[in-house]
Amino acid sequence: MPTLILKIASSQIAANHASLAEALTEVTVNELGKRREVTAVLMEEIPAAHWFIGAQAAAQPTAWLEISITAGTNSAQQKEAFMDAAWRALDRRLGAGVGLHPASYVIVRELPAQDWGYGGLTQKARLARRNDLRQVQAK
Repeated sequence: MPTLILKIASSQIAANHASLAEALTEVTVNELGKRREVTAVLMEEIPAAHWFIGAQAAAQPTAWLEISITAGTNSAQQKEAFMDAAWRALDRRLGAGVGLHPASYVIVRELPAQDWGYGGLTQKARLARRNDLRQVQAK
C-alpha cells in the first residue's frame, strides 16, 4: 500500500498526469516489489511563484516526490534503486530537455506497521491476519 505524493511547480506541469502516475507506479512495483493494485499516486501543483531554491525562484523544472512504505519491507539497495529510477522518470517527463533542478527530491518514508493502515486495518493487523490465514491453510 505504498502512497506517493508528487509536488510540482504549476508552470512545469506534466502534459499527461496519467502517464506520470503510470511511470511512478511502475517504478514502485519494479524497484520496491509493491503491489500495483494498492499503490496510490497523489499529485499537487504548487504555484511556481511559491517554489524557491536558495531563496531564488526555481528557474528549472522542480519536483518533490515522497513515498510512504511500511518500515522494514525493503532493503537499502531497493530504496536506492527506487530513488534513482523515480528521479529518471521525473526527469524524462518533467525535465523538458533542460533537466530537473538538482534540488528536486525523492524521499522514502518508512512508517511503523502499527502507525498506518489500509481498508481500516493497520499494516500490523493485516500482517497478523495473513499469518493466521497461512497457518489455517497449512493444516
